[in-house]
Amino acid sequence: MERRSARSTQDRDATLRALGADLRAALPRTLAANRMGGFLRDLRSDMIFLDEGALAVFDLPPDGFDGRPETLFALMVPEDAAALRAMVSRVRYEPGAYGTYFRIRCSDGTIRWAHTQGVIERDASGAPLRAIGVVRDASAELQHVAQQAILEPQRRHQSDVVQATTAALSRALTVEDVLAALTSREILDPVGAQAISLTVLDQDRLRRIAVASLPMTMREEMEFSRIDADLPVAEAFRTHRPVFITRQSVEAEYPQLWPHVKDTPLTAGAVLPLIAQARASGVLSIMYEGKTSFTPEERTLLIALAATIAQSVQRAALYDEEHAMAVGLQQSMLPAAIPSMPGLRVAVRYQPARTGHQIGGDWYDVVPLPGGRVGLVVGDVQGHDIQASAVMGQLRTALRAYAAEGHPPAAVMARASKFLQDLDTDRLATCIYVDLDPATGRALLVRAGHPGPVIRHADGSSSSPGVAGGLPFGLLQYSDAPYPTTELVLGPDDTLLLCTDGLLEFRGEDIDVGEQRIRSALYDGPADLDELAEYIVQTIETRQGQEDDVALLLATPASARDDAA
Repeated sequence: MERRSARSTQDRDATLRALGADLRAALPRTLAANRMGGFLRDLRSDMIFLDEGALAVFDLPPDGFDGRPETLFALMVPEDAAALRAMVSRVRYEPGAYGTYFRIRCSDGTIRWAHTQGVIERDASGAPLRAIGVVRDASAELQHVAQQAILEPQRRHQSDVVQATTAALSRALTVEDVLAALTSREILDPVGAQAISLTVLDQDRLRRIAVASLPMTMREEMEFSRIDADLPVAEAFRTHRPVFITRQSVEAEYPQLWPHVKDTPLTAGAVLPLIAQARASGVLSIMYEGKTSFTPEERTLLIALAATIAQSVQRAALYDEEHAMAVGLQQSMLPAAIPSMPGLRVAVRYQPARTGHQIGGDWYDVVPLPGGRVGLVVGDVQGHDIQASAVMGQLRTALRAYAAEGHPPAAVMARASKFLQDLDTDRLATCIYVDLDPATGRALLVRAGHPGPVIRHADGSSSSPGVAGGLPFGLLQYSDAPYPTTELVLGPDDTLLLCTDGLLEFRGEDIDVGEQRIRSALYDGPADLDELAEYIVQTIETRQGQEDDVALLLATPASARDDAA
């Protein structure tokens, strides 16, 4: 057993010695093949020896090096050579190993990264004798780092583009909002685009519906195009694939488009289909100046942006459709026409909320009363949904019937409140009712939790007369007191304004501020009653984010001048 063990140990040692000899013989050749080698620099004579691998790192032939360090420094990028010289001078007097990266200019003009690492050998007194170490090609090692350094600004740019586009579109509610966002510098600038346009399917053809900075000839002459046309927009729509174009490709492949491009500074474009739920709803065209190609990263980013925009367009179109249906339902429950009343001019408006597509319970009405009097009504049922609109329709009909029967204003309001309570709904409602005699200007007003009236006088000034109020409709269980009645007399050419609180209230503002705004609109507005109603509504639309519906009624008893006419 012991003899076999000894032979085994001898065989193992012999094998290892043989492998070691092979490695020593092959190592210089292997290191050179991998651009790695050794160097020895005599610090007294300042001569340096490079083995075969080290010569390969510096891109030098075996007989192409004169042993002078300056020859090697001349091959390096100047700033790296200066840094390496400074390091060598410093480590002569510092213990330990040293190492650094530097760049070499190869004979073919390319730049190669290299790394050197070595130690200083010293004599017994500590004086430096020579530097010995290794040098190797570090290009592959640093390639990933270099790529990351190049890609990082691109990633930041892509993130900025996505953030800017998302922010701009997040505020877009309607298709009009989306179009405004797409054609704003808020998106154009981060994307780096010179021009942008949005084309949609209109029956059996493509129609451009939004454009920014597009050359005039393209804007005017290419507003419409056939789906089968030989154009990038039609191709992207048909194939559901993006089309990236340059001036050269347009001239060679799209002769119909080239006359509109050749005299412009546009150099490239991304024509992107807007796909939502596997259907093409349109095409987004983004055009550039100075760009001649698109990198894979840029193409990926633009395609992703198109997908985001497609979702926004689809969402906005659905909102517009639902909003139109809601407004139509709401308006169908309002009077189809205001009856002509002798001695009285009337103008009405209903303005749906700017935010949200829900329908509400705002209403107005004009009711002929016995004896030539007129009932003027503005009310608001709580909530913004179909139930609010349905309750409004029933309540409006009931109040109109009670008024037409000739009941006093307080009784009309009490019966309407009882009617709402009997509907077995949890909705409340506010209302103001005016029994007006146009001939005398005498008006009886009753308020049920509703904003009071504003009067524009003949001289342009306005006032808010105090009108006693009662509880909103539907709260009879809390009080059986009759609704108080307030009497006013409208002077010649006085205009009575009744409205819902959507005209007065705005987020972050006191209701007094809203009332003052209405007074200013009455003062600045035109004399014509219908034009005045439109002017007041327009002042409301300019307030960003109107959050409630608005019902508005204006009434002016006809003056003697009008009667004579």
